Amino acid sequence: MLACAMHRGIAQIRLGIGPIALTGFIGLMVLNMAAAQPLGNSSATTESSCNFGMEKDELKRSCRVPVPDGCLVANFPGTSKPWTNVSKGGNTSCQFNEAETDWKTRITGACGRCKTEHCSARFAVMFDCSANLPPPTTQGLPRTQP
Repeated sequence: MLACAMHRGIAQIRLGIGPIALTGFIGLMVLNMAAAQPLGNSSATTESSCNFGMEKDELKRSCRVPVPDGCLVANFPGTSKPWTNVSKGGNTSCQFNEAETDWKTRITGACGRCKTEHCSARFAVMFDCSANLPPPTTQGLPRTQP
């Protein structure tokens, strides 16, 4: 469907409709397809993270990922493992510090010695905050006066 839309869009450019209109058309098609995807059993999630930078030969550094009130660490879909991500730049090794992490109230990320001019790290955790959602409400039809 998108290929067909793109083919039509190319024909429209030849007919005088500009690339901005084509971009908008393709964008609407992609959004329309994305909106049609079922949500399944998704829950309310949010991401929390901490990050830092290091200079060359700095021995180690750590940071604590804030735990949002009323939220639990989410499991990576299809597993029983915490949904986390560690990103780093430069020559250093980084991981969650298991000794300082209980995955409920304290989550600490740590990196070892920075062996390049600069290093950086980002520790991210996904949280399930569905317990924080208010109960669903129903919308009734507006009442009319007799």
